Amino acid sequence: MGQTASQLGEHTGLVVLPLLAVLTLGAGAGQLGVLRAVGQTPVLLLSLLAGAWVDRWRARTVMVLTDAGRVLALGAAALAGLLGLLGLPVLYAVAFAVGALSVFFDVAYQASVVRLVERDQLVRGNSALEGSRSAAQIGGPALGGALVSLLSAPVAAACGALFFACSVLSVGRIRRTESLPESSERPPRVWRRIREGLRFVAGDARLRSVCLASAAFQFSWAAVMTVYLLFLPRELHLSGTAVGLTLAATGPGALLGSVLAARLPRRFGHGVVLVSAAVAADGVFLGVPALHASSAVTVPALLAVNFVFGAGGQLVNVTVMAVRQAVTPDGMQGRAAATITFAGLGAAPLGSLLGGYLAQEWGLRTGLLVAATGMMLSPVLMAVSPLARLGRALPAARPGPGGRCEA
Repeated sequence: MGQTASQLGEHTGLVVLPLLAVLTLGAGAGQLGVLRAVGQTPVLLLSLLAGAWVDRWRARTVMVLTDAGRVLALGAAALAGLLGLLGLPVLYAVAFAVGALSVFFDVAYQASVVRLVERDQLVRGNSALEGSRSAAQIGGPALGGALVSLLSAPVAAACGALFFACSVLSVGRIRRTESLPESSERPPRVWRRIREGLRFVAGDARLRSVCLASAAFQFSWAAVMTVYLLFLPRELHLSGTAVGLTLAATGPGALLGSVLAARLPRRFGHGVVLVSAAVAADGVFLGVPALHASSAVTVPALLAVNFVFGAGGQLVNVTVMAVRQAVTPDGMQGRAAATITFAGLGAAPLGSLLGGYLAQEWGLRTGLLVAATGMMLSPVLMAVSPLARLGRALPAARPGPGGRCEA
């Protein structure tokens, strides 16, 4: 419940802040690109540090503290709105704060799976967690779009804060003991622990491939979303509510992807599922630039695009997460997750800036086509990597620092 509430708050905020900028404050393409880049920059700055800390702390503690921080950040946005001070500078500050806290939360909740379930249940455990994320993807965007269209900006921000507050209460009530890795009396310095995480990921061909494919996808996806959030209201003339509803179609697709992820890899092989799902999810966006506002099929087509993207993307997410968790010893889970997040999402701010540039200089339709084409590099990298050769069974864990396999 707590993770679902937190994800609902996050997905609501992902729509609320950009739409506030575009529809309420009249932000241009460049300003929207900067806003998204500011919210994504903490991934580049803090991911590695978050991994080192999470491997020393209880995941529950990190999740509670970060969601409490997000309550304060969105609460500050609501207060600024009530005082008539809500503008782009405030949105930039809130986006950065929420992004920074989200980095720690995401690393912690990924590490918590391995600490709470057995390794042979990783796929099912991740499928259940991603199912709750899917539920948030269904309601979050639609709710965010409706709040911006129908209610005031302070109410939109306050609702996001309320979801995070529910998460704090729910996660804080977890009583199951985490299986923390053994620690020495004098733990290594944080920078040494970060280097160990970097060396571990770089030393495994499968994890290196995950980093490369993730970086290619996240860079292009950030560019796509920057143009997409402008393309829908300005080129297709959709209202904020309609934008939220079309984005919400990702949720049912992701829910289906979560269910399939618990079955398909064991039947067809993890590699086949990864490559096929990535091709379907990324390729479907190539058709979006062909849509026009006057067409009767525009909204149904957008719903179908987002549904397919959600299903394929979730298959990739759950399968990759299970592979990463399976090959990583317990004491490296946080750092491995953070290193891959750093490599993948670290390029997202640049992608957002590129999306703003493409929309401004090349036009929304051409810019969206170019950005969507770039997304196809990710499945190509998967197809030529060791990931494509993964079979039905998850690989065994590699030894951690010092040669010990802590699985």
